[in-house]
Amino acid sequence: SDEGGDDGARAGDGVSPLETSPEAVKAMDEFEFRGTVRAAHKIRGFAFAPFRERGGGIRIVVASSTNALEVHSLPRPPKGAHGAIVTAERVSSLDMYGHPTGIRSVSLSSEDSLACTVSRSVVKIWNVANRACLRSLTAQASQGGSNKSGASYYCLCSAFLPGNTHVILGTREGHLIVIDVASGDIVRTEEKAHDGAIWSLDLRQGRGEGAASLVTGSADKLVKYWAVESGREGGDDEESQRHPTVEHTRTLQMSDDVMCVRFSHSTDPEKRLLFVAALDSTIKVFFDDSLKFFLSLYGHKLPVLAFDSSSDDSILASGGADKSIKIWGLDFGDTHRTMYGHEDSITDLRFVRRTRNFFTCSKDRTVRFWDGDKFNQILLLRGHASEVNCLAVSGNGSFVLSAGMDRQVRVWERTNDIVFLEEERERELEEMFDKVDGSRREENTADALMQAQRDGEDGLDADEDDNEKPHSEAAVKKSVLSVSSGDRIMEAVEMADKETKEIVSFRKLQEERGGDNKRAPNPMLFGMDPPSYVLWILRSVKSVDLEQSLLVLPLNHVERLMHYLIVNLRRHKGVELCAKISVFLIKAHQAQIVANRTMMTPLRELQTLVRKQTTEIRDTVGFNLAAIRIVTRKKEERLNYEEKSLKDIWSDLGKIS
Repeated sequence: SDEGGDDGARAGDGVSPLETSPEAVKAMDEFEFRGTVRAAHKIRGFAFAPFRERGGGIRIVVASSTNALEVHSLPRPPKGAHGAIVTAERVSSLDMYGHPTGIRSVSLSSEDSLACTVSRSVVKIWNVANRACLRSLTAQASQGGSNKSGASYYCLCSAFLPGNTHVILGTREGHLIVIDVASGDIVRTEEKAHDGAIWSLDLRQGRGEGAASLVTGSADKLVKYWAVESGREGGDDEESQRHPTVEHTRTLQMSDDVMCVRFSHSTDPEKRLLFVAALDSTIKVFFDDSLKFFLSLYGHKLPVLAFDSSSDDSILASGGADKSIKIWGLDFGDTHRTMYGHEDSITDLRFVRRTRNFFTCSKDRTVRFWDGDKFNQILLLRGHASEVNCLAVSGNGSFVLSAGMDRQVRVWERTNDIVFLEEERERELEEMFDKVDGSRREENTADALMQAQRDGEDGLDADEDDNEKPHSEAAVKKSVLSVSSGDRIMEAVEMADKETKEIVSFRKLQEERGGDNKRAPNPMLFGMDPPSYVLWILRSVKSVDLEQSLLVLPLNHVERLMHYLIVNLRRHKGVELCAKISVFLIKAHQAQIVANRTMMTPLRELQTLVRKQTTEIRDTVGFNLAAIRIVTRKKEERLNYEEKSLKDIWSDLGKIS
């Protein structure tokens, strides 16, 4: 047959069907094994060099998990030994410039020329001007110390000592380590300075030589003072004369773990303060000389992770795990303003010297610049790929260093470009809205259906709980218009408050002078009184954007708005709108309003007014509906009568009954 002839032809050619099958081809048929390249750490990637070595060898560049690069040389097998396995040799490595793990701390020297970055057990000293790494060392215990194994220390915080020749580190094991910048060696180790992890340390530069002080805060609920002394002149050896020492002087006992400590900037010993943030979400303020308690700043819902005071020690800014920034007055410990902007925990906060502007960084991968006087966000700096852990601001504010878990140290330099706050805010809002819109894609719906199908086959098992689950979300969407409407409401409340104060002061002045002069209406309020002006602004907001606009209002503006709503309800003005807004605000801010005792009396009056006014409106509407029904019934009866009167009276004649 033809098939038999074809098979015979193939067999006659000497070609086997197995040799032409792709499954029969193996890697050894196409590639030749040359050798194995072994790196010092786990390999993340590799690449071949674009050139060959003399003799036919190749070079391979390997990227390791420790953020380092290694170059390996793989020589060509010798002649006559085809297929022999050769050994790769490491030619060079580039491990000085990158941190192997996330960076925990960054600090600047007094003249802002050197920077120290710390990540787990690696410490690096950088030249800020040319961005070059000067020293890279491992914080490792010596064999002769108490730690016989020579294990590495886990470093958490750092600071330059006076003279900028040494750096002091705080570790998770509770040790204090002093490193010589010139040699890169560990010259002092204060073992077991604390029984817990040293989360924070701060250095106060003294006026005289050897007058610097160091304060450390630890998880062992202790705050310790250390005297930083320069090299001892009468030391036993040359090392003790050349390197500084730290000696424990005082201890402050706290009730909870210490998260952060900081000195104030005052040079007067009697006015110098110590700030301590504990795990109980409070900030305690003590006098530095006597450690006498001065103030307790409470208001954060979660522990405070970072804070700093202005150069004049008039305000203190703090940020924590509750994503909020609070501005405190240091005269009486009052809260000036609470600001929001970060989407995750705030990890560090630093003021710019001789100003009230400060920088913050967060786990949301951003660095933000704030105005502490006007309580506005000035800039939003993006660029980090992971959490940002620490900040360092130069003395003149010309640049800022930020570092985080992405192992990057970013330098942000000040420019002469003009920043328009309105444009920055609009850009941020647009990005936020785009982010919200992007998260509501159809893929999310498909994922939800797949999850429901996994929970119950074909979604039948989940039908029993359909009545308990919401079938839709709120029919509102945050937009630029709703946010701008919220700003208009806030501005109207502030103008109404200002006008009310001026009216009260004018009346007092008239009572004192005994005059009957009438005050001219304010043209900014279009001749209306404050409550009527607020109601007019509320009516001008579209009903679609009303609820979202009210959510933008801070709590103090909500309280003032409730006051004007009560006044309008007393006057029987805008009852439906005032009742609707009152109920929505109470639902949205129920916890804060109930916790505020000053709102109890207005809430009772508001409850009475809303019930009374809505009952009157309901009665009026019911009366009008009843009247309309009566008029309609009368009209129908009249139409029926007219139809009967127009009926043909001769139509029944001629019929047999």
